[in-house]
Amino acid sequence: MINTKITPDHLCRAAVVYVRQSTMTQVTGNLESQRWKYDLAGAAATTGFASVSVIDDDLGRSGSGSIERPGSERLVAQVCSGNVGAVYCIETSRLARNGRDWHHLIDLCALAGTLVIDPDGAYDPRLVNDRLLLGLKGTMSEYELSLMRQRGIAAHDSKAGRGELRFMLPPGFCWSEAGKIDIDPDKHVAKTIRLAFAKSRNSEVDDRSFCGCGRRISRCRSFCAMSTSASLPGRRRLLICTES
Repeated sequence: MINTKITPDHLCRAAVVYVRQSTMTQVTGNLESQRWKYDLAGAAATTGFASVSVIDDDLGRSGSGSIERPGSERLVAQVCSGNVGAVYCIETSRLARNGRDWHHLIDLCALAGTLVIDPDGAYDPRLVNDRLLLGLKGTMSEYELSLMRQRGIAAHDSKAGRGELRFMLPPGFCWSEAGKIDIDPDKHVAKTIRLAFAKSRNSEVDDRSFCGCGRRISRCRSFCAMSTSASLPGRRRLLICTES
């Protein structure tokens, strides 16, 4: 069935393999999955396309549409040029996780006569049945992302309800064994934090008051900025110069 859809017109143009993984953890940890995606280039060459290129600029980038994806933009530009006969992907969710980007790409593929090929088969967006299947795949991909978000929020709320939620704290603070927010036990850090709050009560304080204090807010930072506005409404932003 695949061979009947891949015509000489498609083969005389290029095949583009789009590779994407959502997070850097996946990029460094899921190497077998990554290798499987790159192997699509070999499959495209075996099929007989005039040339095969790989777009992997979006490794470590989410396909939800919330961040810029230069690789996706390159793919769209190449499809619009009319030089792409087929777009290869390991699954449709790799192309896009939101309906806007997905349907935009499918519309462009239909206009340019470009196939979408995954391990399940080849799809021609100009054919009604194939367009329906692609639409369903895109919808399921978007639904899957929404479901993952919903599960994440539910788990977050559940942990917060038990009082076990942990999040990144400002420099100079840490979580105690009892699960409470405390000032860093390092005496130099603690002294500087207390100085910051004491100075914030002084309406005449300026940023220079903290420069050269020589206190270690973080062992891995030579300079940090701490805002006390959240704890002390109406107070100015305080800059704390530190030395590692």
